[in-house]
Amino acid sequence: MTENHQVAAGVFGKASGHEQVVYCHDEATGLKAIIAIYSTALGPALGGTRFYPYADEQDALDDVLNLSKGMAYKAALAGLDLGGGKAVIIGDPTRIKTEALLRAYGRFVQSLNGRYYTACDVGTFSEDMDHIARECSFVTGRTVAHGGAGDSSVLTAFGVFQGMRAAAETTWGAPTLSGRTVGVAGVGKVGHHLVTHLVEDGASVVVTDVNPAALARVQAQHPDVRVVPDADALVAAELDVYAPCALGGALTDDVVTTLSARIVCGAANNQLAHEGIEKSLQDHGILYAPDYMVNAGGLIQVADELEGFSFDRAKQRATKIFDTTKQVFELASDEGVPPAVAADRLAERRMTEVGRLRGIWLG
Repeated sequence: MTENHQVAAGVFGKASGHEQVVYCHDEATGLKAIIAIYSTALGPALGGTRFYPYADEQDALDDVLNLSKGMAYKAALAGLDLGGGKAVIIGDPTRIKTEALLRAYGRFVQSLNGRYYTACDVGTFSEDMDHIARECSFVTGRTVAHGGAGDSSVLTAFGVFQGMRAAAETTWGAPTLSGRTVGVAGVGKVGHHLVTHLVEDGASVVVTDVNPAALARVQAQHPDVRVVPDADALVAAELDVYAPCALGGALTDDVVTTLSARIVCGAANNQLAHEGIEKSLQDHGILYAPDYMVNAGGLIQVADELEGFSFDRAKQRATKIFDTTKQVFELASDEGVPPAVAADRLAERRMTEVGRLRGIWLG
């Protein structure tokens, strides 16, 4: 790509455990992106592209490194023959997203020769994947009209609901949220589908979101859902379950000490604000369902597209998140560790044992 500039940021990969970090810049379209590949031990790295107005480049780098590592663990725990990667495009998608920018980004993904497959994430949609695919063969989450899986938030929410059912059975003895009060922070792509599952299961639902349009959509579909002004108010409410479904870092020390909920189970990535929060949750008697375990439904959905998409097959695979969640809770109990530690151990075991058969994916 003579008109583009690509830098392999190996120093960051070495410091963080990543295989490869790539900076992508196309001056003509305004594209500034970072692609991070954490591991290809189990297969090509798959992870969405987040389009977000980061405060600066360091924030973007920190986010893509955390997210790509989470994707590797997510794929391993979900039993997929895929590694973990993620990409971020720096900027406000409502202002700078264009077909030309997306296609330029697609050329960078193509240059990795199949080591990284992209899909949707915050700020990107299936229609965007169609644009990227005009320059790139390694795209999932495309529109149904182009043979894709469509909106992956559908099975992401379904998987979170399965994880929540497993947590309810562990906590209260029955795999249902009927009669329980669930607080959902963030009712965008995933959150509004989760609210529907909860309402249909008989739960009382309380929600909040920074986007008034998202709240209006939920209230139009489910008039009995209660709205509170912000995340602080939701955390302080009387809840049985707290579901963070917005951006990461939602579980801080203050949140843990304030929560009345017995369960935390949500769709947001990287919910733990810092190391040690998982132990604090356990010490406060809160059962935490690790985020990358329960939100794997979207990954399962777009991964199925690589085989020729079948929604029924993907949904059946996502149903197994219930069993995986129970397995992690049982391992945590047996080994006397928080569920987050147990989930990591299961994922790392698979990456090590199966990964030895494969090594680094060359595409």
